Amino acid sequence: MRDVLADLVAIWRGGGTAGLATVVRTFRSAPRPAGASMLVALEGSVSGSVSGGCVEGAVFDIATTVAANGIPVLEQFGVSDESAFAVGLTCGGTLEVFVEAVSSSTFPELGFVAEAISADQPVAVATVIAHPNPARIGRHLILDRSGSTGSIGSARSDAAVTDDARGLLAAGGTAVLTYGPDGERLGDGMEIFVASYAPRPRMLVFGAIDFAAAVAEQGAFLGYRVTVCDARPLFATRQRFPSAAEVIVDWPHRYLAGELAAGAVDRHTVVCVLTHDPKFDVPVLDIALRQGFAFVGAMGSRATHEDRLARLSSAGLTAAQLAGLSSPIGLDLGARTPQETAVSIAAEIVARRWGGTGEPLAARRGRIHRDELGTE
Repeated sequence: MRDVLADLVAIWRGGGTAGLATVVRTFRSAPRPAGASMLVALEGSVSGSVSGGCVEGAVFDIATTVAANGIPVLEQFGVSDESAFAVGLTCGGTLEVFVEAVSSSTFPELGFVAEAISADQPVAVATVIAHPNPARIGRHLILDRSGSTGSIGSARSDAAVTDDARGLLAAGGTAVLTYGPDGERLGDGMEIFVASYAPRPRMLVFGAIDFAAAVAEQGAFLGYRVTVCDARPLFATRQRFPSAAEVIVDWPHRYLAGELAAGAVDRHTVVCVLTHDPKFDVPVLDIALRQGFAFVGAMGSRATHEDRLARLSSAGLTAAQLAGLSSPIGLDLGARTPQETAVSIAAEIVARRWGGTGEPLAARRGRIHRDELGTE
């Protein structure tokens, strides 16, 4: 829902109704992950995607109908269905899509959800996608750190789902949970789709150079909350980095130490050191490489890299810690311009996140999409 939230909230606040289609389950090579959404307004405008194009036409028709009649639908598309090739899902996977009508009356809690996501506060939305009582389908329970709002139909159901959804929220997970009709843990008949909206992961870009502006743009495009930091106020300006959430004038190592002390960075954080000046990059890398961040990379020539490793080793970093440094940063794409270099850096970050190899897909065999880190 995050992809279409701005358009959805605009319709919701304007008193309108829209059909919201959300992927709730995927199997094998489904093109979009669980949680991907497509929004269809009553006048026919569309935003988002549930399949990257494979079944959008069929889902559009369903969402248009649901927006008009208010009756939610759980639909499956896959090669096992006779209609799969007719609607275009030829990738070999299966996906289940839940389509609901969203308005201020059907989803009064949407404003709370939107505010939490906008403020980068963790929030989870639990939606009934299957139930013996049709009146319960489409009901929502919203959870954050402080409590919950809404209801899926009974106090017992709310309690059971709250317990399990909080675990998913803490882990940033999204899943379908199964219960008995009134929340019985060993029963079946009621299915709840829990979508967790964790704060956006952070990307810290150190060095306010021209390459940093392109990297910040790529980082924002990938969904990171980007911070650009440089000790030189002449270069670290908002005008030069419009894609960054914030631009900080401070020594990189001092800023990173402060963020660590404040608990403002975590294992999902990405660090890109672009200064290629030892007085800036060595102190900040000395801190970053000890933290277990998702990615730490540094720009520079191979000679700069060797000098940097020697300095970091002298500062007491172990061989294992030094092995966590990606330098020179980026994949070998033959990049030359700042924009091309930023694409190569972004590609390496994505590959590291999902266990990709960086090889052309045409040269590989097996599944294309990875469900979890390092799996195919």
